[in-house]
Amino acid sequence: MIRLRGQLVCMSDAEAQAVRTHRAEHIRLTRAEAGCLSFDIDDTDDPLVFEVMESFTDRPAFDAHQARTRDGQWFQATKGILRNFRLEEVGD
Repeated sequence: MIRLRGQLVCMSDAEAQAVRTHRAEHIRLTRAEAGCLSFDIDDTDDPLVFEVMESFTDRPAFDAHQARTRDGQWFQATKGILRNFRLEEVGD
């Protein structure tokens, strides 16, 4: 299993608004992907920081998610936002 946890750290209200605008569709599309076990992007006490937690069955499922994301609106809208993520492989 692959788990990713961390934060999207926005430098401006415009960046935070981009996350809010595109988040629901990004979550919907990701949760529908083969191999997605969980996927959340949650608000925090800081309006410019979002908590990200995701898990996938294996590396190929995670890699497919990354490839799909790079081709989508989410990436185009949020590519400049700082990502502070930790990735771990669990199990075999």
